[in-house]
Formats: sequence, C-alpha cells, structure tokens
Amino acid sequence: MTTQEVANKLVSLCREGKHLEAYNLYADDATSVEMTGVPNEVTTGRDNILKGYEYWASSIEEAHGGTVGDPIVVGNHFVVPMTSDVTFKEGGRVNMEEFCMYQVENGKIKKAQFFYDPSVFGA
Repeated sequence: MTTQEVANKLVSLCREGKHLEAYNLYADDATSVEMTGVPNEVTTGRDNILKGYEYWASSIEEAHGGTVGDPIVVGNHFVVPMTSDVTFKEGGRVNMEEFCMYQVENGKIKKAQFFYDPSVFGA
C-alpha cells in the first residue's frame, strides 16, 4: 500500500471503532513514541504496542466521544488530528487533543508518534 492508502485505511478503521484491526497496519518491528514523561514513552514491536493499547483501553470506564480528522500526507509520513473524551477508572475524565504522526515503510506503519499535552494525565 502507498502512504496515502495506509493513512486512509487507518482513519477509516479508527472512525469505525476498529482500533484492534488498525494495528494490522503496523510493521512487526514498529516503534511507538509517546510524549516525554509518559510511562512507557517508547515501545518497540507491534505485539508490545498492541498490549499497551489494550492496557490503555482497559483503563477506560466510559467513552464520551472523540474525533478522527482527515490525514495529511507528506512523502512517507502522515499526520492525523484526533480527540478523545473519556473517563478513566482511576484519574477521572480527560478531554484530549493530539496529532498522531506515522511513518510508512514497505506499506506498513514503521513508526507512530503522538503529540499532546501530557499534563491532561497529570504528567
């Protein structure tokens, strides 16, 4: 797949709430980078990234809403603006805005990096 095709597929799956399926777009040796100061700031390997997502999802008590914007593609990178409004089992309600940047190699997401204000999590 081209970078544009990967971007369109990721956005489509996220908008449909098929987050687990979206991880099939990641390379086996992909890297995920969170903001500085957030636990597990860098995670390597699709299986480990998926475990991190599953842990995060299991910590949510209630999802109130969120958005997935249109991707902007430049070369082998794309950026997607996203928002989420969730209540965590511990930590209360969080309303977050972020830019999610992805690097594509050989038709798979090789690197994902997330930009947001970590203070929304008390970091």
